[in-house]
Amino acid sequence: MTTLDKYYIGGAWLASDGGTPFPILNPATEDQIGWVVLGTSADVDRAVAAATEAFEGFSKTPKSERMALLRKLQGIIEARQDELGDAISAEMGAPITLARSAQAGCGHRHAGAFIAALEELQEQETLPNGDIIYREPIGVCGLITPWNWPINQIAQKVLPALAVGATCVLKPSEHTPLSAALFAEFVHEAGYPAGVFNLVFGDGPTVGSALSRHPDVAMMSFTGSTRAGAFVSKDSADTVKRVTLELGGKSPNLIFADADLEAVVPASVNRCFLNTGQGCNAPTRMLVERSIYDQVVKMAAETAAAKEVGDPAKEGPHIGPLFDRMQFDRVQSMIQLGLDEGARLIAGGLGRPDGFDKGWYVKPTVFADVSNDMRIAQEEIFGPVLCIIPFEDEDDALRIANDTEFGLAAYVQTGSAARARRVVAGLRAGNVAVNGQGTAYGAPFGGYKLSGNGREGGPIGLEEYLEIKTSPSLDAMEAAGKFTQP
Repeated sequence: MTTLDKYYIGGAWLASDGGTPFPILNPATEDQIGWVVLGTSADVDRAVAAATEAFEGFSKTPKSERMALLRKLQGIIEARQDELGDAISAEMGAPITLARSAQAGCGHRHAGAFIAALEELQEQETLPNGDIIYREPIGVCGLITPWNWPINQIAQKVLPALAVGATCVLKPSEHTPLSAALFAEFVHEAGYPAGVFNLVFGDGPTVGSALSRHPDVAMMSFTGSTRAGAFVSKDSADTVKRVTLELGGKSPNLIFADADLEAVVPASVNRCFLNTGQGCNAPTRMLVERSIYDQVVKMAAETAAAKEVGDPAKEGPHIGPLFDRMQFDRVQSMIQLGLDEGARLIAGGLGRPDGFDKGWYVKPTVFADVSNDMRIAQEEIFGPVLCIIPFEDEDDALRIANDTEFGLAAYVQTGSAARARRVVAGLRAGNVAVNGQGTAYGAPFGGYKLSGNGREGGPIGLEEYLEIKTSPSLDAMEAAGKFTQP
């Protein structure tokens, strides 16, 4: 049994100052596999102090040195990818194939994209008017990450901060501490100076709030629920710090009659069920043109019925359990709500799949004949539950797609390039995939409306951790004789 009772602060593993033990559970077996000690505001104070002290020197580190450190960290993440995937699978239930390839593999791929962005970053630039822009690290960053894609979000926050010369304090989800502890080991092995990266385990109301309220933290970056993101913003307001938020979604997937249905329908259903539906950008609302509606409904039901649910320790493309009892109960309540609202259940339903009497497994579920004003069409379920909604024409499809409080992602399936251009332009979402092709590592990720603000990834992701300073050109002033000495 693993015990995580120390935090990585100032380059060393230190015991908590009065923290509380919290069990680490395996979602597939419901067995306890370890303990993590949840920290206190005093632990946050120590970590922020270490980051503040380290910022003085690290913020002045030349880009070449920061680049070398980032490349070394990238190599360590890649070399230990399977170890990282094993931890993710054990703590949040992702099937091992997904955990090692996509969940853990995204870490070194994000690092590669940030290295490319850092290479192109102009830390000093002349404006058309002759003035100078200086891009400087913002300061100490508080980073709060979720349990559903733990390393993806750690990489999207920690790596850009380190790339530009900022320092940070990471609070990972208390439900996924194993992968976060490994990441801290990777940073230490890469040779980052003490205090540049710090890790404190804890919950949102204690450690998260202490970070958000801390006067020495210059910015907060949070990924999680819209409700929790609002609390981060409120806690940060008194110190007027920068806040970036990547929050929930209820992403539409528009399927037009001219799409290759045999390819896109099964792929769309499986994309909704990826990671057991525990994805903020999952395409959970399938909008289908009326002329092909019955055909698509039949295909979606068949795809869902064929989707295997299985042990996360087993290799393969199956889906695993939800991450804990709390999420299991929520998904069950939302499936019941769909039944109560009058949606037509065509696959899955209430309860565990056959053969499972332990673990937080759920049936891959599909509702047809959903109206977009139903709660199951408007609220984020965060489980393998798909809603199918008919539309009449392109304008109707866009109206329904945009009729949501969220705006994180959207998906378009069409055989027409002209339609794809029109629909992509009309969607109010931060990221749009077309015919199964999404954006690559290095593209910005984030949303409109209640899906948050700011962007993660690539050059724009670096800018979130930079302050802008301007001055007149000192070289031009010197050439014009504005100084009396060289």
